[in-house]
Amino acid sequence: MHRCQRWLSAGLVVCVAGVAFGQDAVTAGETGLANVTDRFVVDNLWLLISTALVFIMHLGFASLESGLTQAKNTVNILFKNTAIVAIGLITYLIIGFNLMYPGEAWTVSNWLGAFSFGASPAHDGSGMTPDYAGYTYWSDFIFQAMFAATAATIVSGAVAERIKLGPFLVFSTLYVAIVYPIIGSWKWGGGWLADRGFYDFAGSTLVHSVGGWGALAGVIVLGPRIGKYLVNEEGKCQIRPLLGHSMPLAAIGVFLLWFGWFGFNGGSVLSADPGDPSDGNWYGFGGVSLVFVTTSIAAAAGIIGAMFTSWIVQAKPDLSMALNGALAGLVGITAGADVIRVEWAVVIGLIAGVVVVLSVIGLDRLRLDDPVGAISVHLVCGIWGTLAVGLFADDARMTQLDTEGVGVGTFGDQLIGVLATGAVAFPAALIFFLILRFTVGLRVSRDEELGGLDFGEHAMEAYGGFQVFPDH
Repeated sequence: MHRCQRWLSAGLVVCVAGVAFGQDAVTAGETGLANVTDRFVVDNLWLLISTALVFIMHLGFASLESGLTQAKNTVNILFKNTAIVAIGLITYLIIGFNLMYPGEAWTVSNWLGAFSFGASPAHDGSGMTPDYAGYTYWSDFIFQAMFAATAATIVSGAVAERIKLGPFLVFSTLYVAIVYPIIGSWKWGGGWLADRGFYDFAGSTLVHSVGGWGALAGVIVLGPRIGKYLVNEEGKCQIRPLLGHSMPLAAIGVFLLWFGWFGFNGGSVLSADPGDPSDGNWYGFGGVSLVFVTTSIAAAAGIIGAMFTSWIVQAKPDLSMALNGALAGLVGITAGADVIRVEWAVVIGLIAGVVVVLSVIGLDRLRLDDPVGAISVHLVCGIWGTLAVGLFADDARMTQLDTEGVGVGTFGDQLIGVLATGAVAFPAALIFFLILRFTVGLRVSRDEELGGLDFGEHAMEAYGGFQVFPDH
């Protein structure tokens, strides 16, 4: 009897322990699932917040471009920047997204994406579950779509104050729908540049240089604004400044862009991961926290570099140069914001600030009229930032990223990426502009340019009740 009681007691203990263990296992499983789901929600939310920040950048571009150009063209500037956002979103939805991210549906393997229309998640829900990615299909789409419009916005500033509205919108549509996504697919879509190990974290080349090449083509085809370059009695060219009408507006634009860049670069992490030191990544490479720091440090260094360079070269500190210095630093760090140490971010930003001033002055001497310095900021500094990855990226981190053993972010591969982008983007933009020039016309009339595009193109004025004095 006692023996039976002892066996019964032992059995009860085992049963209770088993139930308790089962409950712990269920609880642990539920906790793990909850952690995965919570992480998915947080990462997806961060991507959407970053999308909103990138959207704010378009207001920054509009403000900067308006401030650095003449008052008589303000409505035209604002209209172009408004239309570009709409064109970018719609064209990216219709064709751009699938062309840039074709998955397995390449038209020409690793070179040309899918010419399919519309955007729709896969029927199996891939890309929309926590075990696949940290964000939904639609979050990814809207984030990438905001990037797409940026390339055309860059072109807008360079061709400001003399281009017809209609032809510019046609160019923007073609450039955003075809050129930008094709080049982007080479790296971000898993194309041939990705296979080579080319590294461009958030788009120094794939976004900014693409826009910069388009800007350069537009400036060459259009020619300078009337009165910008004058020939004196000795036959020498004199550069006449056509000053912007509102430096406060330009400054607001730059700070809005800087603010938006936290989403531009920070969102490109594609998660809210701050960087986990437990896996040996004690510096936080690839994490949002480091990206925020390198982004801001490079911008600050860019201001310092541009400020002192303009002070030395022009004998006086130039606010417009300092503002462009901030943007130069931001563009310069964008290619490697997640793989570069903070001290090297200072160097990259500082050099970008120096380069942007010298580039603006050099382009003026070549009679390439860029009212806002878009070519210098986005093309020249975009190239610099891309090459800087090959010089300053952390070796250990790049080795960690090199899962295929091809070498990631080497200087040679970065140079190939820069050259390949220019070899496609510049000729394509040049062809688009030339076709428009010799068909529907590209440049407004002399009277319209002198009187201002606000009246000539829109029959409106930006500052009602104030007299705007046109140049004659």
